[in-house]
Amino acid sequence: MRRLRDLREDSDLSQTAVASLLHIQQTVYSRYERGFQTIPLEHLLTLADYYKVSVDYILERTDNPAVNS
Repeated sequence: MRRLRDLREDSDLSQTAVASLLHIQQTVYSRYERGFQTIPLEHLLTLADYYKVSVDYILERTDNPAVNS
């Protein structure tokens, strides 16, 4: 999940800050970024809303970050 890390770093956030947003431990979020644990849908949706990108962009199904209207 390279895009998760890229989005976080582009926003100058720490893993701890994003984990706090999701109400999880930093170690769990770290496993999401490294692809060692599947990210739950509710967390994926929260992050897409927070970063104002599509879920498909986070999942690397598209290079277009725009959210479809």
